[in-house]
Amino acid sequence: MRRELGLLLACMALASCKRARPLGPDATLTFTKDGATVRALPLSELAKAIPPETVSGFDPYHRKPKRFRALPLKRVLEAGFPGESLADKEFVLRAKDGYAVYFRGELAVTEGGYVAFEDLDVPSWEPIGPQRADPSPFYVVWSKPEQAELEAFPRPWQLVKIEMVRFDVAYPHTSPGSAASATALAGYALFRDRCFKCHAINREGGRVGPDLAVPKNVLEYRPVAQVRAYVKDPLSFRYGNMPPHPDLTEAQLDALVAYLEAMKDRKYDPGK
Repeated sequence: MRRELGLLLACMALASCKRARPLGPDATLTFTKDGATVRALPLSELAKAIPPETVSGFDPYHRKPKRFRALPLKRVLEAGFPGESLADKEFVLRAKDGYAVYFRGELAVTEGGYVAFEDLDVPSWEPIGPQRADPSPFYVVWSKPEQAELEAFPRPWQLVKIEMVRFDVAYPHTSPGSAASATALAGYALFRDRCFKCHAINREGGRVGPDLAVPKNVLEYRPVAQVRAYVKDPLSFRYGNMPPHPDLTEAQLDALVAYLEAMKDRKYDPGK
């Protein structure tokens, strides 16, 4: 009996140690507002202020259920931008490879969003995608079953910076202008929500995909029909990193084309 009790206590102690595993490398998450650094918080400081949680659910990048050690995204934003009203703000979550994801404030504070800092299923991090990318130091994940759709609930990985911005101020040369048609303005909103994470307009935006405005606007070297078809199903043209967008309606594609057309006359290339 004494031996069995000793084994039981040993197992309980081992389980406790597993739950209390160390944080690992003390990565830092930088917070900026209007281009100026507000705070740079190391993981150890964040985890001291915000109790880490175990988050599980289906991961669309890994295409299977995953478990992570993570901090609620809303609490992370509150730590990085103390005293700010977050729901009515705009954010850009920026990865170390240049990937930049626009988040409306109401999405950023939605329950179910987390900043993961440890993959609990493997000793290190399980790579993502055909490039076998390491998601560290931080990876945005969502915990609810209805939050598995990537377009509605983006999951930027290799996260290093969260920017509080006014989009039209931070990226002024992406705007088609107030005189643009309603269709072009709708396309601008789509670009901001769906394309900005990888693509730039006039050198402002993501750096994963090509700039769509300079030196030549994409509609100056690709037929409109081809651009529409490519946006919907890029893998039918070539193998690459661009995801398909089968959910886009014809009206939404009309809006994107109208936006790109409007930007032909609003070129700005600071590199020249």
